[in-house]
Amino acid sequence: QVQLEESGGALVQTGGSLRLSCVASTTFFTYYKMGWYRQAPGKERELVATMTGTGATTYADSIKGRFSISRDNSKNTVYLQMDSLKSEDTAVYYCNARTLSSTYWGQGTQVTVSS
Repeated sequence: QVQLEESGGALVQTGGSLRLSCVASTTFFTYYKMGWYRQAPGKERELVATMTGTGATTYADSIKGRFSISRDNSKNTVYLQMDSLKSEDTAVYYCNARTLSSTYWGQGTQVTVSS
């Protein structure tokens, strides 16, 4: 069982920046593909970005060029740097850890972008 704890969500103005963090309680952190997903009110949860233990990344088209995922394997932590935030980025952001046989979710952290 892997526990994921997110932090960094906040209320921010349009055009602002935030950095989300997610700490994973596992000694096998590099085995996991880490990701960020988000769910806006009335919408389905969607992929934001993922990063494998070796650094390969994927991004949703809607956030390319504005968001950046990174990880520090020595700290069991994955980050999501969010710049040029827009109102449509408002959502609960969830951390995800997955392998071929398992997947784990954090409780989520609220990001609200206000004009």
